Amino acid sequence: MSDNLTTKTIRVAAAIIFNDDQQLLLVRKRNTRFFMQVGGKLEANESSEAAIIRETFEETGCHSHIVQSLGRFETQAANEPDHSLIADVYVLQLEGQPQIQAEIAQMKWISVDDQHTPLAPLTREIVLPWCVNYLASRETEAAATQTG
Repeated sequence: MSDNLTTKTIRVAAAIIFNDDQQLLLVRKRNTRFFMQVGGKLEANESSEAAIIRETFEETGCHSHIVQSLGRFETQAANEPDHSLIADVYVLQLEGQPQIQAEIAQMKWISVDDQHTPLAPLTREIVLPWCVNYLASRETEAAATQTG
């Protein structure tokens, strides 16, 4: 039997949200172990852009806007055995301070070099490496601006 026949797919939209200290916002949903991006499953006939704005409001209580679309990525799902995850990932800007809402049990800001927080595969394999590169390129641009 092929793995493709036994693996189910979950389709989500996920947010990369930074604070002023260049920390990344992560959430842990009730009855789960891993921290992950704000976001969630798309509803029927919902675009991923609409889903990420809706999910961000539902999980943080904050309105937001999309700054950048990073693309679509596939990883193992964090909390559903034998499921793969297809995620449309966006950089978002929040309007206001996030508060725990909906199914969220815990919310935290982490540095991109955090080694202690249990992370979902999407966060560990895709998001954090992108964040490290993104923040390094911003530091390089800032240094060039100051010396130029």
